[in-house]
Amino acid sequence: MPAAILDREEYIEQSYFFRIFRERLADNVSAQDILERAPEELLSTTRLPMAIAFLGTELRHAGELTSGFARLSHYFTGFQAFVIQQSEEQNVKFSTQTALQVLEREAQYRSASPTPAGMFVYQFETICRNRIGYDAGLRAMAQDPLYDERWRTYVEQVRRQVGVVEFSELLYLRSEQYVLDQRKRDPAYVPSMLPLVGEKEGKIAKASMGRDPLFLFAALQRQLGYPEVPRFKTKDDLHARMEAVAVKFREMDARIKLLESEARGGIDLSQFMAKELPKDD
Repeated sequence: MPAAILDREEYIEQSYFFRIFRERLADNVSAQDILERAPEELLSTTRLPMAIAFLGTELRHAGELTSGFARLSHYFTGFQAFVIQQSEEQNVKFSTQTALQVLEREAQYRSASPTPAGMFVYQFETICRNRIGYDAGLRAMAQDPLYDERWRTYVEQVRRQVGVVEFSELLYLRSEQYVLDQRKRDPAYVPSMLPLVGEKEGKIAKASMGRDPLFLFAALQRQLGYPEVPRFKTKDDLHARMEAVAVKFREMDARIKLLESEARGGIDLSQFMAKELPKDD
């Protein structure tokens, strides 16, 4: 059974759950312990505590979260399950903490006033930015209950054409701006498919053609308040870098001393030999 649109309080609690899950993993708390304790903190009038209890059971038996999300398809969306699955793939550089923050921000957006256009761009950028698979990702997106039949058809079209036609053009062609541009040439123009996004989205998409799609996503976020996909930077640990430099200096110092010893007539190997222990009388 596909997921249905949930009550607002469910998404508020989901956002909170994904956040504490991510933060406690960073504090080296085991996933099993987090899942056991989290239901006590959540609003009992929601279905999320029961869902988390099921995730904990699946984690104990299967050793992963993916199967739990997939089996709770009436509660978690296909895209949520896909994001978790990708974070547990060994050959994909997409961490569980990254996945949880993606889901946290998505749940925040769902709890406000989500639109199919905003959700579509957020989910597509998540796939694009993290390189977690267009084909499977778009298939998972198409299952989202926020999309009606027109949107599901469009998601399928994007899945077939992405990589062949740039994303900016795919978005522009289904915008009100595209219809206005065609009617400037032919006032009687009637689109074969109704627009899915507005005039402003179309203008931004048209202006972004030929450029990195990440610039399009950023413009939609700045100009129209579209949800922003988390961006992660490699942690710059100054202490660790200084330690590495110190090790290199010690290695260089040892090599210089060896060269100096060789220049003076030979290397004293006694410094590298274990000293003979005194014999017991």
